[in-house]
Amino acid sequence: MNITDVRIRKLSNDGKMKAIVSVTFDDAFVVHDIKIIDGQNGLFVAMPSRKVAEGDYRDIAHPINSETRNLIQDRIFEEYEKVKVDVNKEE
Repeated sequence: MNITDVRIRKLSNDGKMKAIVSVTFDDAFVVHDIKIIDGQNGLFVAMPSRKVAEGDYRDIAHPINSETRNLIQDRIFEEYEKVKVDVNKEE
């Protein structure tokens, strides 16, 4: 499995949510609405989720193992840093 595209669709400096991301795998499958969140221990990636009847949130799509999670997270953060630098240059 290869990550063939990472797009930062929305970038924000306000609040805890820093960006909304779409990731394409093998030029054939895309996952939208992945979020970059600024948490208590720094940035983390939150997979797309929906609210269930009990009021909790459940992931709609997510990696099965930590190796895949780290691969996705590292690529997302790599692209986020590039886009963040470009935005800061424009200001």
